[in-house]
This record gives sequence, C-alpha cells and structure tokens, in this order.
Amino acid sequence: MDNSEKIIAILKNVSKKNSVPASDESLFDSGFLDSFALPDMVSELEREFQIKIPDSDLNPRKFETISRIESYIESRK
Repeated sequence: MDNSEKIIAILKNVSKKNSVPASDESLFDSGFLDSFALPDMVSELEREFQIKIPDSDLNPRKFETISRIESYIESRK
C-alpha cells in the first residue's frame, strides 16, 4: 500500500464516505473534511505514518487535497 492509498483509507474512515475526491480536489469544498474532522484525520495520519504533526501545522490549507497531504507527509519523514 503506497502513501496515497493509506491517505485515502484514512480519509474514508474519518469522513465515513466510500468514495474520495480527485487528488487535487479540495477535501473541504467537497465535504469530505471539516474543521471537526481535521484533528481526527491528523491523529490517524500520525499513527499510520509514525510522524508528529505540530499544532502549528493544523492549518486546513496544508490538508486541502490528497496530493497536499501526501507532500506534507513526505516532508515530515
């Protein structure tokens, strides 16, 4: 399972949806994430990828799309 597939699995779990938007589509505009779901997703990402995401990075822009999340995770490893 590559990073993108892991992120998609986490998104489906957190959003309780079976589909996911395109990798460059806004997760917030498409209704997959909101400010309440973001901390849940961040916790799952930390657990899955063995990284620590500082509170200062809890900015929806960093987690706007699947591709941005992927880039962010790469930068934290």
